[in-house]
Order: sequence, then structure tokens, then C-alpha cells
Amino acid sequence: MANINYKKICNELLEALAPKQREVIERRFGLKTGKRAASGEFGFRRETLEAIGKDYGICRERVRQVEKAAMTKMKKRIAGYREVPQVFGRHLKNAGGVREEAALLEELGGGEFEPHVNFLLVLGGEFIRFAENDPFKSFWAIDDQSAQAAKNFVSSAARFLEEKKSLAAIRELASSSGLKKSIAESYLGISLRVQKNRDGLYGLREWPEVNPKGIKDKIYLLFRKTGNPLHFTEVARQIEGSLVQTVHNELIRDRRFVLIGRGKYALKDWGYVAGDVKDVILKIFGEENRPLTRREILDRVMKQRQIKENTVLMNLSNKKYFSRDNEGRYWRAADSEFGSPRANVQEA
Repeated sequence: MANINYKKICNELLEALAPKQREVIERRFGLKTGKRAASGEFGFRRETLEAIGKDYGICRERVRQVEKAAMTKMKKRIAGYREVPQVFGRHLKNAGGVREEAALLEELGGGEFEPHVNFLLVLGGEFIRFAENDPFKSFWAIDDQSAQAAKNFVSSAARFLEEKKSLAAIRELASSSGLKKSIAESYLGISLRVQKNRDGLYGLREWPEVNPKGIKDKIYLLFRKTGNPLHFTEVARQIEGSLVQTVHNELIRDRRFVLIGRGKYALKDWGYVAGDVKDVILKIFGEENRPLTRREILDRVMKQRQIKENTVLMNLSNKKYFSRDNEGRYWRAADSEFGSPRANVQEA
């Protein structure tokens, strides 16, 4: 934050106003109390035209007229404070010419003087404010060209993520457009759709990796983060406030998870086949479309399930689904619902 006393400058500008004008400006820009907004609201507390008009016994349009007259009067005086727009301009330029509003006010005002920085930005009129309009947050820009460059990059990043279908680091997104990381971060800061998760990676706001909704998405995120199969009790232990039974129920119901061992689960999109051991074996036969030796089947199944080999052999002995030929190779049973085009098979 630059060594400028924003509060002092604002007070000096306000001295030119009549008492009513001053109070309207102070209340409209949150200068009087500097109170932070209620939880979930942006920045500082600004009073509405209606609320101020009610206190004065006048309509909101009359309050607007008072505000406009006061701003016009102060605009003639702010030209004497050239250091203010110079500081604002340098800050915006370092951010690529664009900065999300909340971040800009925090960086320049340091919390306490955010209302004063906002007031000076609006009064000076040298920079452009873009109101929030999905898919962009409210932000400030040096000029229209900078704003468009930021919007174009955000759109490009969104398309990149849609095609990649997974999270990306800022370095990856920046390099795809030839931007410095700091500039790319500033540009992405104005986006409502491309967002950064708790691990500092970027994704789309509808992705559970970015905005988890409920316990099932938190479970999914944990698996994504660890990258390894987990027992349901370990999942519950790592998710604060979760109940073991609740976690287990979600793992059973959600098709994104596959049971691969005794109480141990993995993500389906890691390549694990859903279903029991019999289903895994049948899928292997479907992929190979030929009889397989016991060793071949065991090796393939053990990549899918963390179980004992005897469990696989017990499933292969199920005559309803599997047969064995004269050479000891296994295949789908001829009388199973899946059928077998092979001849010379015997019961397993």
C-alpha cells in the first residue's frame, strides 16, 4: 500500500460540501463508519438511497440529486491530488491493467481505508469500473482494451479446462496464452466461472473439486487429492465432522466410487470396474475375447481388486458363468447369459 493518507484526502474534499451533502456522501460510500459489510456481502457497508431518504423525509430521487451535486463539486477539487490516480494506475498496470474490485480495494486500502479508496476511484473517473455480470465479477480496468484482454483470457482458460476436464495450475493456464503468472492470476480473479480451489489449482465453479457440495463431494475431493484407494474409516477420519456410517453409505451409493477390497474404495475413473469379482472377470473376457489361463485372469483381476487369489478362484468355479477347456484355460460358460462361442469346454 502506498504511503498516502486516503482518509485525510477524503476529509479535505468533503470540507467543500454542505452538511447534508457531506452526510449523504459519507453514508453512500461508507466513509462515516467504515464498517465492514455483513457476512457474505462485499467490502464495506454502503447505505441505500431509500434508507438515507427515509431519515431525511425525502424521496430516493432527491437523495440521488444531492449526491450528484456533491460529486460534481468535489470533482473540481480532486485534480489537485495527482498522486492518487498515479498510485492507482501503477497498481492496475502491474496487475495487467485489470483487477477484481474486492482485491483492488483490499490491496490499496488495507482493509481500514477500502471505503476511501473506492470513493476516490469513483470520484476521479480516470479508470473504468465494470459491474458484476456473469461470468465476471465487478472489476476495475485502466481502459477497455485491458478489460477485453482479461475477458478473452478468462474465456480461453474456461475452454482449456473444459477440454482438459481436470484441474490446472496457474503456470499451465498462463503458458497457454503466453502471459506472466501474476497477470494470469489477476485476470482469472475477475472470473465467476474459473475459480481457484483450496489447493491453489484452477477449475470450473461447477466442478466438485472447486466447489464441493455436501459430504459426497468432499469424499470425492479427498480421493482426488490422495490419489490412492482408501478404507471408508480412513475417509471418515480425514473429513472433519463426518460420521463413519454416513461416509460408508455415500461410498456405496455414489457410482463414482468402486469397492475394490474389504471396506476399501477407489475412484471409478481411475480405471476400476464396478461390480463384484465375477463382473470384473466377465469384463476381462469381454475385452480379450478368448480363453485365458488362470494366471492371466489372476494378474488382471488383482490390478482391479485388493483381494486374495482364492477369492478369484472361487468365482471361477461358478459353473453358471465360467467353464474350463481341455487345456485348463477359462472362458465364459456356454449356458451363461453372456454365452460362449467356444467349443471343447468342460465344467470348471
